[in-house]
Amino acid sequence: MNKKLLDPLQKINPPQLIMIVFIVLIGIGTLMLALPVSSAHGESVGLLNAWFTATSAVCVNGLVVLDTGSTFSTFGQIIIMVLIQIGGLGFMTLGVMVAVVLGKQIGLKQRLIIQQTTQSSSSQGMVRLSLYIATIVFVVEAFATVILAFRWKDEMGVGAAVYNGLFHAVSAFNNAGFALWSDSLSQYTGDPIVIITIFSLFLIGGLGYIVVVDLVQKRSWWKLSLHSKVVLLSSGILLGFGFVILFFLESWNASTFGQLTFGERVLAAFFQGATPRSAGFNSIDIGSMLTASQFVLIFLMFVGAASGGTGGGIKVNTFVVLLLATINTFRGGKEIHAFRRTINQETVMRALAVVISSLGFVLVVAFLLNITENLMEEHFLEVLFEATSAFSTTGLSMGLTSELSPLGKCIVIVTMFAGRLGPLTLAFALAHRRRASKLSYPEDNVLIG
Repeated sequence: MNKKLLDPLQKINPPQLIMIVFIVLIGIGTLMLALPVSSAHGESVGLLNAWFTATSAVCVNGLVVLDTGSTFSTFGQIIIMVLIQIGGLGFMTLGVMVAVVLGKQIGLKQRLIIQQTTQSSSSQGMVRLSLYIATIVFVVEAFATVILAFRWKDEMGVGAAVYNGLFHAVSAFNNAGFALWSDSLSQYTGDPIVIITIFSLFLIGGLGYIVVVDLVQKRSWWKLSLHSKVVLLSSGILLGFGFVILFFLESWNASTFGQLTFGERVLAAFFQGATPRSAGFNSIDIGSMLTASQFVLIFLMFVGAASGGTGGGIKVNTFVVLLLATINTFRGGKEIHAFRRTINQETVMRALAVVISSLGFVLVVAFLLNITENLMEEHFLEVLFEATSAFSTTGLSMGLTSELSPLGKCIVIVTMFAGRLGPLTLAFALAHRRRASKLSYPEDNVLIG
């Protein structure tokens, strides 16, 4: 009888199991956050609001329909923090830690799930990788908590400083973007300790666990894998791009940089140019930024962080592969090269599939939100911003999130879920079986351009 009960579970592939576990985690989080004890006012926030918040936390998004600091009690905030940690670190990584402590064996299926969640190229060494990841996460978060606690201890007392430090360290490292202040980090725009600490956390988390472990183990640029080199170089270029564009544009904007000193402008542009890569914090009001700056943020959110990390988007490595393929096509080359390595065609096709499906998903969501929220044409950028932020699990908003209708909230919830799992993972999870074609047809040409 037990075998019959376990049979269906054995047939579930890793992507399907990941999707199921995420749904279960969101369900548990929803019920916990809907309890009156989770509310600061002793009354339930409602199932829909709890569902939205739980999804945003598990999917490490950061979009909120309720102010986290004033609406939720300490108990509710701790639930949110735990959901963020599980969603960002990965339930299988936590499971490996528990299994190791209990002396349990990690089977092949568990290793395949870890491989899927960390985006590793091989299922070998998954237990060791999980332990490396867990160690790095907890050491970095603990170190950041201490720094933030020392910064805030005179301002709010030791106990509150440690709690706030821990919450924001977990939120930042996992690229969740949840803050306990309604203005996110706007009050600390010119504070180098807070801004640099939070920036360092979401930068490390956004690089991806594979890259971080690679850096810790090899400590040499020449020994790093191709993936690590691509992620590090492209991330640096995008950070520089975001900083330069926002500093130049917003320096003309009296509503954002107008009251800031030169040093504060540099810090604000540096931080705000990095946070769209899936961090979700903001040190200036997004809604007050110039339209051109908001459009740049949309682009950076869509690209996102790196594969295998806590960030979202199509992933910077995906963007680079497609960019290299495009340049190679213009040059008339047959093979795509990077750092004296050849990138295979299957990788290019996967990158193309991710970009096209993601772009299509975002546009469909923007179209639906325009209908459900009954917005006029002049608000399209605001809707596109919201759709991109939800799908890329960034969590930035121009102010639309708190005004969403019930149907709009449901659409954004589904978008956050799809964005966290990724279009390819969802496709593999929903596909019953991969079928190889038994037929072969003659080649022909289709005119392009």
